[in-house]
Amino acid sequence: MAKGGVFPYLQLTRPANVVTAIADIWAGFAIAGGWSYMISNWEKGSADFWQNLLWLSLSTIGLYAGGVAFNDIADAELDAVERPERPIPSGRASKSTAIIFATSLLVFGVAMAFLVNWIAGVLAIAVSLCALLYDYWGKHQSILGPINMGLCRTGNLLLGVAVAPEVLEKLWPIGVLPLIYVAAITMVSRGEVHGKNKKALYGGFFMYIFVVLAIYGLAKFQGPDYKEVFPFLVLLSYMIFPPLGKAIKTQDPKMIGKSVKAAVISLIIVNSSLTAAFAGWEIGAIVLLLLPISLWLAKKFAVT
Repeated sequence: MAKGGVFPYLQLTRPANVVTAIADIWAGFAIAGGWSYMISNWEKGSADFWQNLLWLSLSTIGLYAGGVAFNDIADAELDAVERPERPIPSGRASKSTAIIFATSLLVFGVAMAFLVNWIAGVLAIAVSLCALLYDYWGKHQSILGPINMGLCRTGNLLLGVAVAPEVLEKLWPIGVLPLIYVAAITMVSRGEVHGKNKKALYGGFFMYIFVVLAIYGLAKFQGPDYKEVFPFLVLLSYMIFPPLGKAIKTQDPKMIGKSVKAAVISLIIVNSSLTAAFAGWEIGAIVLLLLPISLWLAKKFAVT
């Protein structure tokens, strides 16, 4: 193992981001009715649902951590020039060991998903392949790259819905929302090193607006309690638009980086908003509890 012990390999997984992936699962679980069932059947017994939530949460930890670790592996030569402090180019993490580590995480993620049902397992495989495709090819594509990255999050949200295959069959189009949101983040992030990407920043701005309005529309379509989603969307807007506004104004890579970081962490708020739209503000608040954990980890580990 390279100098630095285990910590550099943990850095490769971007722990703060992993928490946002757990939020995907919890939101998908809520859309499938899992949270509502578990709470309403607390005394009668809902052990299978709790167990499935655990398996899916562990699955996304493996999938996301493995995917972003492979991102650093793929970028090792570029990072040696642009980000020499990263674990692999700095020599704190061995590239060969990192490959074994990342592969093990992906295999673990897929295995956990198959413990729920075969549909979840297939989705986990698809998420793994999408992540690897992005790491080694998609990130270099101006149009297909953001879509590729968005598909990873789409698959992750639907992985949570897969606990109830009959619901997944009906509501799979919901996956377009994380696709658009993450595609926007990916577009914005391309100016993180050199800046000067105003068109991409404005594109991200309008895509964020679309996601906010779409979640509000979904909540209104769901029933009379649609106003419960409003506080979540206000918080989301507060988190993503001010940093993006500064990035657009200054074109400064540091401001763009802060905007990207805020948007990545705010994936938890996107998920809590979706949860509130489908299952009420109480369960939305449960998902939102992941936010302070992610913010704390973001102070310890790199997000982008």
